[in-house]
Parts: sequence; structure tokens; C-alpha cells
Amino acid sequence: MTNKFFRIPLLIAIGTMFLAGCAAPSPASVPATVQPTAAQAPAATQQPAATQAPAVTAINPTNTPEPVATKVVLGTIKDRIAFNTNRDGNIEIYVMNGDGTGVTNLSNNPADDVEPAWSPDRKKIGFTSNRDGNDEIYVMNANGSGQKRLTNNPADDNQFRWSPDGKKILFTSTRDGNREIYVMNADGSNPVNLTNNPASDELPDWSPDGTKIAFSSDRGGIYLMNADGSHQTLLYTGSAGFPFWSPDGKKIAFYQDDGGNPEVYVMNADGSNPVNLTNNPAEDGVSGWSTDGTLIAFSSNRSGNTDIYVMNADGSGLNRLTNGPADNDAPSLSKP
Repeated sequence: MTNKFFRIPLLIAIGTMFLAGCAAPSPASVPATVQPTAAQAPAATQQPAATQAPAVTAINPTNTPEPVATKVVLGTIKDRIAFNTNRDGNIEIYVMNGDGTGVTNLSNNPADDVEPAWSPDRKKIGFTSNRDGNDEIYVMNANGSGQKRLTNNPADDNQFRWSPDGKKILFTSTRDGNREIYVMNADGSNPVNLTNNPASDELPDWSPDGTKIAFSSDRGGIYLMNADGSHQTLLYTGSAGFPFWSPDGKKIAFYQDDGGNPEVYVMNADGSNPVNLTNNPAEDGVSGWSTDGTLIAFSSNRSGNTDIYVMNADGSGLNRLTNGPADNDAPSLSKP
């Protein structure tokens, strides 16, 4: 069964005039005589130049600003978050508030239930479960009731994604021998292979307007295709995957393995300007955007186990939402 993994400088101004003033004067720069000013001594008491002490260069104090820390607001999500965790011994689907409170087990099944995905209307949650012996696609009401299997195939079916209008479901399956991306109706009927390629294609995500699908492929990175599977084109080259569109369709967050160190990146929807957001030696794996597009949720093992974090869309304001010995992974976000 598949499962995802996924500093603030102080600005200090230094007075360069202070440094210049501290430098010792060279012999050539010391005048042979220095006439004291009226403030130094009256004219009647001035000493002959021969006995006068060498002049000392005065240091004019400079105003060095105090260090000022840039204030960064922690990423705070108002959305509801569905996620999978093994805190009950097996992997279950849980839900919690955006601040990490209100944690509730929804699936309550001895099997492993993973990869939750909210429906656009927030009434249902799709997920993957092996309760029938292999990975199959399931759906349940947002409160955990009405759990229903949508696929029934001896192959593994997983990686559930709703279409923006809630009428279609993307998923990945090995039913044709290798991993391919399929689409089916929301009731599980009429599954269609979209990728039809000898390479392994997986981890699809719909564009917000429903016309495009981004996905990972071992052909060499992140690909893009039309919703009907046509015009499959390379969008981003590299050891990258888990593409997630921003709600406005302008950005794609994704995971990139930087030499054995998975990081969360974001790029423009055309594949340009990729930026590393996490920059951490731990394994970080993107899982989605907040519904207002200002935050990115991801999983990381930087605490020793896998926990769920959120950050601002520019990588600032890191906020850890789960904390404990269990692994918490694959967050899916929905409006409360």
C-alpha cells in the first residue's frame, strides 16, 4: 500500500564608520603639531610643539541599529484535516481541526485505511483500504458512516482523487499489469485507463477547472495530460512526484528527491521557477493546499516519526499539527 512522506534571518546593520574609526593611524597620518582648540586649553597655557603629546584620533560614535527580527506568522489552517495514522495500532483515517484539536477516528476498522480525500462538497471522504485482501477504493460520509467499496478488482487500486465537480474519481491501478491512471464515475462505474503507457504512471491530481491532470511517471518526472488522457506532455524533469494544484490553478506543489533527501517544492503551473520550500535534512512530502491557497500541508519525519505540518505558501511560518509517537501522514484539507 502506498503512503506519502513528505531559517529566519536577523537583519543586522553594522556601522562601517565605526570599523574605519577603530583602525590604528599610520605614522604618516600623525601631524607634527596639533593646535589645541579653545575647548582643549587656553592659548596662554599651550605647550611648545616639541613637548606636546602626539595627537589621538577622535572616534565619533555612530548609531548602530539594534538587531530586528522579521516577524513571521505561523501557518494556521481553518480547514478540517483528514489524515491517516497508526496511533490505534493499525492505520486508520482520522479527522481533526486546523489547529490539531478534535482528533477523531472515522474508519474504525482492523484493516489499514489510508490516503483520505475530501469530496468537493465536503460531505464524503474517499480512501484506500485493504480490508478485502488487496487495495481497493472506498468512500464514506464525512462522519465515518456509510463506508462503501467502489472498486472490486484483484489488482491494487489506490490514490483516490475527486474531480472538482465531484462527479468523477481518479485512481491508480495495476489491473493492466503496470501502474496506470484511471478515471471512473463517482459511484465506481465505468473505469477507463487514461495513461495507457508501459511506464509506471501514478499520483494524479486534477487542475481546479477539471480540464487537466498532473501526474507522476517513471518516464522522467511530472507529466500533464488532458482530462480524457490525451496530449500527455512532460511538465517537470527530475526525481519528482506528488503534484498538487493550488486552488487558483497558478501553482503546483510537489515532492522532489534531492539526492536521497525528499523536499517540498512549488513551481508555476507551466513547470517554471521551481523553489525548494522545506530545505531540511528530513524527509518532507507534500500533501496539499489549504482551501484558500495560502498554506501547504505536508508530512515530515523531522521529529523522529512522521508528523503533519503546515507552512505558508512561501515556506515560512512552519507549524507542527500532530505530536506523538505514532506516524501521522497524508493530510487532506477541506473547508470546515
